[in-house]
Amino acid sequence: MTQAIATVFIDNDRTRVTEWRFAPGAETGQHRHEYDYVIVPMHTAQTRIVSSEGETLADLVVGSPYFRQAGAEHNVFSATDFEFAFMEIEFK
Repeated sequence: MTQAIATVFIDNDRTRVTEWRFAPGAETGQHRHEYDYVIVPMHTAQTRIVSSEGETLADLVVGSPYFRQAGAEHNVFSATDFEFAFMEIEFK
């Protein structure tokens, strides 16, 4: 499987901002979020999220950020046939 590309733009004692860029079919790899975070979609796209609780599809919509609490554990896959990206803002 193709890995999503993570580019860290800010990483200081309070915040980390990472761009996640997905080619079609790319994935983040299984991971656990250590911090509360906000996702800001840069494109409208769909992801497939696989966790211990099962598999879900999630729509990303430009202009519609969302918040998640620390502790989420999952693998995020592209479910689109084009490249897309989102910004992940973590609060340390």
